[in-house]
Amino acid sequence: MLLKRVLPFLILWLGFALSQSDQSTTRPNIIFLLTDDQDLHLESLNYMPLLKKHLLNEGTFYTKHYCTIALCCPARVTLWTGKAAHNTNVTDVNPPYGGYPKFVSQGLNSDYLPVWLQAAGYNTYYVGKLFNALSTTTWNAPFVAGWTGSDFLLDPYTYRYYNATFQRNHDPPVSYGGNYSTGANYSTDVVASKAFGFLDDGVKDGKPFFLGIAPIAPHSEVGEPNATSEFTEPLPAARHKYLFQGVQVPRSQSFNPDMPSGASWVRALPRQNDTNVAYNDHFYRQRLRALQAVDELVDDLFAKLEAYGLLDNTYIIYTADNGYHIGQHRLQPGKTTGYEEDVNVPLVIRGPGVAKNVTTELVTTHTDLSPTILDLIGLSPRPDFDGLAIPIHVTEIQRAKRSSKQKWQEHANVEFWGVGIGEGTYGDNTLNNTYKAVRVLSEEYNLYYAVWCNNEHELYDLSNDQFQLNSLLLPSQAQATLLDYPVSKVASRLDALLLVLKSCKGDSCIEPWLSLHPQGDVSTLTQALNSKYDEFYERQEVKVKYTKCELGYLIGSEGPQFLTDGLIYRDGASWSAWT
Repeated sequence: MLLKRVLPFLILWLGFALSQSDQSTTRPNIIFLLTDDQDLHLESLNYMPLLKKHLLNEGTFYTKHYCTIALCCPARVTLWTGKAAHNTNVTDVNPPYGGYPKFVSQGLNSDYLPVWLQAAGYNTYYVGKLFNALSTTTWNAPFVAGWTGSDFLLDPYTYRYYNATFQRNHDPPVSYGGNYSTGANYSTDVVASKAFGFLDDGVKDGKPFFLGIAPIAPHSEVGEPNATSEFTEPLPAARHKYLFQGVQVPRSQSFNPDMPSGASWVRALPRQNDTNVAYNDHFYRQRLRALQAVDELVDDLFAKLEAYGLLDNTYIIYTADNGYHIGQHRLQPGKTTGYEEDVNVPLVIRGPGVAKNVTTELVTTHTDLSPTILDLIGLSPRPDFDGLAIPIHVTEIQRAKRSSKQKWQEHANVEFWGVGIGEGTYGDNTLNNTYKAVRVLSEEYNLYYAVWCNNEHELYDLSNDQFQLNSLLLPSQAQATLLDYPVSKVASRLDALLLVLKSCKGDSCIEPWLSLHPQGDVSTLTQALNSKYDEFYERQEVKVKYTKCELGYLIGSEGPQFLTDGLIYRDGASWSAWT
């Protein structure tokens, strides 16, 4: 009688146990490699042959991948939450507008990727830099949530290549004093060793796992506390310090141009003299040298994955938090601008079913990476995601490209608050750099539109002006056309699109044209340029504008907000306020 009563429960338990066992062996592992400030446009990938061997040759390279804010901590919060910075409200690297304390105060420590993965039955591990202002005074206030095992770099020693401080699990911080002449305790090597230890733990435990590996290379070196806080060139491992003699920053048309370019404070920059240029070339070589240890980390990682027999069931994602410029538009080394060098970053994915040695120009952003990871492990997207799961298999990419109606996004939202950070000997960190921008790309157009907090505007046609040197909104371009239309007509559409994106949430970030045209007959810029919409776009009075330049996201200074002040196309002949 007792057996008869408990047998159904035994069967249910056995079925659950078997399903869990099957999941642990078949659900994919995820390894996420995140470099710090790595460029795409300055050719750094060309100096990483081991990354080419294991990832570029064996995976899919997304050449139009964008960070939505070109600054470390906000970009990383976007990565791990799937939300744009204006929705996380983490917009800087330090309080009051950013850093780990801001991440905690916004309720994100209990609502981001590793927490969701753990709830799905995954072990989660992380080594290296997580967020700025996770420091020797904040590491346990509170502890970072969501990680089965962690070993975080801590400020103010995060960017010390030979004197890093790590904090493992809930243990007190430990200093890893090193020596540049001998190469002892080089930060990237320490990260690699710790990461491989967690990989061993993940394999032994038998559950599917996520492993984040985040070295600081090729970020600048930053001085010790109570000394200089200057951002100087990075330090390579001792074994790499003599590589690449004579290599220079690529001399593109935008490198230290004869004529000024850009808008706002960028347009006022002086041309760099020969001494400045020579220093920046040295800075560039140091970045390439610092990346060599990352390249070796990649090689060692794949050797371990192969030895464990994990390559057929593991996705490896490689990207950077933001890009980097050195000399373009006369800028000193740094990030933070909306120009292509800073926002278009590497993204390579390798794994089961991912096409090998394939390059795609599908537009993707950092807001898409958490949705992608959840999709890879079979979870539904969260309703507050601002991005979509990226097509990673050949058939998915082909389907997204050939659809008769736009089924994949053609836009990337870009935003920034605060000062433009100039690094190196000649850097200046005093100029307000707040702006909103949008990149719109398809087979027909390749555009960048920006509104600065001083209400200056920029518009570039990258199909004909690859290096963003000639804004079509300057008075000298008054007679210019774009896509065979007056520039003003195209700009009116882009401004309305930006009006949506600068304050979008969820679906309105993913399908912004639907917010303007809820009947669903407009999903691309081409469709929006139909003459029947001219009055709606060109005579509407609500435009993107600021009332004040701020150092953080203060909505009272942000001007019109789409959900309260925006527009909606009603009847084919008029526009009216969103209600």
